[in-house]
Amino acid sequence: MITTLPKALPLGTAAAVTRAAYGLLRRRAPGGRGRWERTNYAGRTVDLYSGPAVVLGTAAAAVTAPGLPARTRGAAALAVLAAGGCGLYDDLAGAGDPRRGFRAHLTALRDGELTSGAVKLFGIGAAGLAAGALVKDRPLDKVLAGVVIAGAAHFVNLVDVRPGRALAATLAAAAPGLLRRGPAGALSVAPAGAAAAVLADDLGERIMIGDAGAHALGAGLGLAIATGYGRTGLTAHAAALVVAAAAGDRISRAAGAAGA
Repeated sequence: MITTLPKALPLGTAAAVTRAAYGLLRRRAPGGRGRWERTNYAGRTVDLYSGPAVVLGTAAAAVTAPGLPARTRGAAALAVLAAGGCGLYDDLAGAGDPRRGFRAHLTALRDGELTSGAVKLFGIGAAGLAAGALVKDRPLDKVLAGVVIAGAAHFVNLVDVRPGRALAATLAAAAPGLLRRGPAGALSVAPAGAAAAVLADDLGERIMIGDAGAHALGAGLGLAIATGYGRTGLTAHAAALVVAAAAGDRISRAAGAAGA
């Protein structure tokens, strides 16, 4: 019981807060229900309430997990809330914008248009670097941690192309961390608990976690990785995530085709 309690607490917190926030948002529907409804790949109407619910569940669990240093709690709040907030802004302000991927948004910026996707790109990048600076001491490690946090946020969003893909990827990526002790183990539980709380609804095509949920889950995973590895591990993860970002379209297509 002594070894499992620290992880059981954030797991339960993540699931409980996610479900409670989802229920509250469904009842209140800020701005009207139409603002939160989308049509998925199969033509079914789904809602986006689970996105901000996952953000709140992940952040609450990470910030209140037992045994974390104050700087790590601050990094968790910053990384998850900023990634989720930027994603939610894109979900709502960028609805109907067909442009996807770094290249499209950077091209628009070069032409003088600041898209919601560009705001998300730079906002999550800046938040990742700031969070990385909180959990690492040496300058290079701070940068590598920031790349891992922002890169993981982007990666989970890349695979969010069909029901259950992003949540399954989150649970799979969190699994090794659940076996670790210390901050990395506690932080891995937060996105895992939030993902598990809405997995059945996502698979049932009743919800869509959107950019808000996907980016928040990824940022939570990235922070867990950043706290659990030294420079060699950080370098390997950062390199892999940069390659994944460069091959974003192919990864999204592969995720969409898997299990189809």
